[in-house]
Amino acid sequence: MIVIVFKYLTPKWVRGITLFPFIVLSEKLDRNDVVLLNHEKIHIRQQLEMLVLPFFVIYLTEFLLGYVKYKNWNLAYRNISFEREAYANEKDLYYLKQRSFWSFLNYY
Repeated sequence: MIVIVFKYLTPKWVRGITLFPFIVLSEKLDRNDVVLLNHEKIHIRQQLEMLVLPFFVIYLTEFLLGYVKYKNWNLAYRNISFEREAYANEKDLYYLKQRSFWSFLNYY
């Protein structure tokens, strides 16, 4: 995991984005946000499990299907299985130590 702060690589409404093996943050202060970093580390694990490229294909597919269903960008984003897992467990800093393989499937 390599943490980079580069606000021009992230949209204005995004604090962090994970593009294996990088976590790109929009603000330097976010380097100290353990909850945000844990959320992004969960995405690192998901991307590794999915061999990176399939992660992004499934992520985009779930987003598009969610957008068609909800007609709302935020609801579509929040209902992506990968995001549901990350948001549900971002405050548990020990989650990745006990997380089982492909746990995101529990969030479909």
